[in-house]
Amino acid sequence: MTDNKTKRISAEQQIPTIIAEMRAAAEAFQKIGLGVSLFGSARIPRDHPFYAVGRELGARIAQLGLPVIAGGGPGLMEAANRGAFESGGRSIGLNIRLPREKSNNPYQTDSLDFEYFNSRKSAFFIYSLAYVVLPGGFGTLDELFEALTLVQTMKQPPAPIILVGSAFWSGLVDWIRDQLLAHGMIGPFDLDLLLVTDDLDEVIRLIQEAAQIEQRREPALPT
Repeated sequence: MTDNKTKRISAEQQIPTIIAEMRAAAEAFQKIGLGVSLFGSARIPRDHPFYAVGRELGARIAQLGLPVIAGGGPGLMEAANRGAFESGGRSIGLNIRLPREKSNNPYQTDSLDFEYFNSRKSAFFIYSLAYVVLPGGFGTLDELFEALTLVQTMKQPPAPIILVGSAFWSGLVDWIRDQLLAHGMIGPFDLDLLLVTDDLDEVIRLIQEAAQIEQRREPALPT
């Protein structure tokens, strides 16, 4: 058995930091505006084809005049930030402190640091008008399914949720259809919440449409 040295931190200890991180994100995005979140693996090397795709998407989204929001780490997060940064766009890094990720990538115009995933994920989902999901592991799947849940339950406005890489994602989508849908665990139209594609032009078109819809959307009334 391995020696697990992770300490359990009480809610009372976590809450002040989480609130402070959410407040800092709110203040930053008040100036930045809504952007497009790109999710993907931290473990993809720079010479991998996935990295080139992430870099191109970051650049093309920035060229639309939209901020690119990524995790700030290495791999596909770096690729997205790098593409935006090198195109002269706004490149947001939502950096999380992790033992495996010793430093943030250098391709950030705006950097926010987080101790907790709770507050970091809220920044992704509150301030995004579209979600682009590149291949990734548990963290990427967590972000994908949270985006789906928030849009499905109408806790967030409708937004494109685009999975890039049909060879990578098609098995997951088949499982969702064959298991979740077949057993009535999701509704017949819930699969329409996501799109799998290899066509980057289609990705950009959907993001442009989402940005146009967002411009026409009336601001929420204060509660």
